[in-house]
Amino acid sequence: MTNVCRFLTLAVALGFCLSISGSAQESAVDSSEVLSTLEKYHPRLMLNNKDLGHLKVLYAKDKVLQKCLSDVLKDADDCAEKPMLTYRKIGPRLLHVSRECLHRIYALGLAYRWTGEKKYAEKATENLLTVCAFKDWNPSHFLDTAEMSHAVGVGYDWLYSYLNEETREKIRTGLVKNGLIPALSAYQKSWWPKSEHNWNQVCNAGMIIGALAIAESEPQYAEKIINLAIKSLPLALKSYGPDGAWMEGPGYWSYATHYTAYGLTALQTALGSDFGLLQTKGLDQAGNFPVYTAGPRGLYLNFADSGEKGSRRPMPCMFWLARTYDNPLYAESEHAEIAKRSAGAQHIVWYMPPPRQTPQRTLDCYFRGPVEIAVFRSAWNDPEALFVGVKAGYNQVNHGHLDLGSFELDALGVRWVRDLGSDNYNLPGYWDGKRGGRRWDYYRLNSKSHSVPLLNGENQDPMAISNFTKFETENSSAFVLVDLTNAYKKSANNVTRGIAMVENRRAVLVQDEFEIQSPCELVWAMTTDAKIDIKEKNTAQLTLAGRKLVAQFLSPSPAGFEIESARQQPPQKSNKGVRRLIVRLPNAKGDVRVAVLLSPEWKDKEVVTKVPIKPLAQW
Repeated sequence: MTNVCRFLTLAVALGFCLSISGSAQESAVDSSEVLSTLEKYHPRLMLNNKDLGHLKVLYAKDKVLQKCLSDVLKDADDCAEKPMLTYRKIGPRLLHVSRECLHRIYALGLAYRWTGEKKYAEKATENLLTVCAFKDWNPSHFLDTAEMSHAVGVGYDWLYSYLNEETREKIRTGLVKNGLIPALSAYQKSWWPKSEHNWNQVCNAGMIIGALAIAESEPQYAEKIINLAIKSLPLALKSYGPDGAWMEGPGYWSYATHYTAYGLTALQTALGSDFGLLQTKGLDQAGNFPVYTAGPRGLYLNFADSGEKGSRRPMPCMFWLARTYDNPLYAESEHAEIAKRSAGAQHIVWYMPPPRQTPQRTLDCYFRGPVEIAVFRSAWNDPEALFVGVKAGYNQVNHGHLDLGSFELDALGVRWVRDLGSDNYNLPGYWDGKRGGRRWDYYRLNSKSHSVPLLNGENQDPMAISNFTKFETENSSAFVLVDLTNAYKKSANNVTRGIAMVENRRAVLVQDEFEIQSPCELVWAMTTDAKIDIKEKNTAQLTLAGRKLVAQFLSPSPAGFEIESARQQPPQKSNKGVRRLIVRLPNAKGDVRVAVLLSPEWKDKEVVTKVPIKPLAQW
């Protein structure tokens, strides 16, 4: 049967109800009307006093919420001891300063609001006045401006009753000069309001928060910014459709989704409406993406410019998604993370108690969209389970690599087949992604580092599009087929990759079929941290962290495995210790089938060494 990862929604009975009002059916309004429903009193952003009161009642009996507050108060105490922020760029970016300011304001602000201790308000105010005195918030890299506007907006709103009028005026002046005025210019001249990726959400949400914080004092700015943001946001939010995936990879999913949560929560709490944005197709399923793309040990299926070994970490926006769309799976997933690591202030802002029933999960999941993802696993709640993920889609998505058909594989608690992740964003030409662009000269970004076929030693076409043509899942097996023809059209009339979990989900078969136009070199490859020992021509034993995996080359019979290094020279990242297990067919032509079986050596010492090979058309 085909499964596209749908869930039965389980109702979560809460001991309180957060008072977020407004209809999701409303649409954008004229700028002259957008502030007509503005909440008159502060705090009105994210967490008003009524909702804070509900949380304090819940706190008396909720041990997880008690743990969250303890984590936040410790964080606030640490923030209070840090030296004041200074204006400091790293490359073209001020992001480290703006993000640190945001972190401090949320921790210190929530600590003050919960405890009433003035030491937290004093230190938060000192941080606010410091950044408002900066010469600018780096509008040439507008993410910096948006994140700082977010921090200052929340700080002004949450500390409003503590601040005297002179201090409020200084903060408003800094926010207008360094945030709102540059934003109005950016909406007219910059590219990001028309973008479909994370810049859209971060910049729009940051400016929504900054504008709403001082809207009663500066309506001439707030009216324009709010309306422009409401019109711009749908361009990026539609990228979640139809199944909640994110084209920029799991790391940027977190960045984009947190800012989606910030912006829409601020609109609801300050204006009483989400202007229909919560109805965007796929947004309600977005929480499935980090749940299903995290392997048994929490390592994400890595693609695009993700971190080298990105893994699931606490993400407060999962509570927001759980609360907004009444999905207990998202809440359960986040509770599992904060049980292992510290919670942040935003976990309290969007807090959801643990679900009373265990949510349903499927073993396999298929995400459609600008990037298509298929993930399979042998079990949940087993850190040594078999896991494989496969990527298709469009090579030109933001932060994309030339990696259509690439896969990653986990088993026995380690990652055997891996993606190297991003390189240094400041490398010359890193963002030149057109056909022939310099971006594709960098090893980590081009096809030669990924677990994809190579024809004639060339990269995939940077403009290529691919899609899954078949996805099936059963209890004992599952597979996906991906049409890669468009990526190799220079050398082949047809290229199809099949990846399957076989033998009761104890091994993975990777089978590629080519219809090659003229004789050329064909290389099958996978990237690994494992030590590789070629036992026989068609058998390799991989060893990593004391565990073993056997790679068996099943077709075509004359060929065998080779090993090559992934090592690169500066200024690129070195990839020290990374190897490539490859099969080289120097004169491939016509119809060619390459099949490789990857089988862990399980605790019972059994290894799958053979499986039936049949044409992909018969899968």
